[in-house]
Amino acid sequence: MKILKNSILLVLLGFMTWMLFNLYKDYDSRDTLNDTARYYAEKGPDETGAANLVTSVVVTYRGLDTLGEVTILFLVSAIIGLLLKTENGTRKTAMRASSEFMITAAKLLIPMISLIGVYIFVNGHLTPGGGFQGGAILASTFILLLISISRNKIGHKVLELTEALSGLSFVLIGILGVILAAGFLDNKILGTGTFGSLLSAGAIPIIYSLIGLKVGAELSTIILELNQVQGKED
Repeated sequence: MKILKNSILLVLLGFMTWMLFNLYKDYDSRDTLNDTARYYAEKGPDETGAANLVTSVVVTYRGLDTLGEVTILFLVSAIIGLLLKTENGTRKTAMRASSEFMITAAKLLIPMISLIGVYIFVNGHLTPGGGFQGGAILASTFILLLISISRNKIGHKVLELTEALSGLSFVLIGILGVILAAGFLDNKILGTGTFGSLLSAGAIPIIYSLIGLKVGAELSTIILELNQVQGKED
């Protein structure tokens, strides 16, 4: 039986290798941009006022895709919370002793890491980064908090409120784009400002900040749920 399983695994591995080889063999790099990409590259900075072209595409031209991605992350967080819910409907946080070193390190690092996360999504229209990256960094501070100060009860209310308000505000800004500008999540509901400055690109910095808070809250909720399951098992 073991030989059969290994043989099947080798066949699947060989098939995947063959598929990847064919993809590499038939790959043809483009020397020119297609019509859509050319439009983004040529018109994006002027139309959106964002120095980061990726931001122009993700937040404005393909804003519905971003809304879908945030919605998927919300559904993942909600499903994990439903599946990991304790039998009596209550939640229990893992309890463990924290060393003085971890507590001191957390007090020093959590504010610094949080500032980096906020900086990344506030400046997403100017430099590489954005709401998803900044939100993931904010969630990493939550992991450090659980590791170092896990004796304290950490509830869901703050995370749920942050996620709900940021998500609602995100959708409302998108609707304002339809009413006041040219379409959903159109950043020109606010002035584009001076190109390359912090207060530029219209509503993009606000949109990215809301995405960062929403993503950070959702990832933190997932982390908290997994930590509480560990507490139940302990």
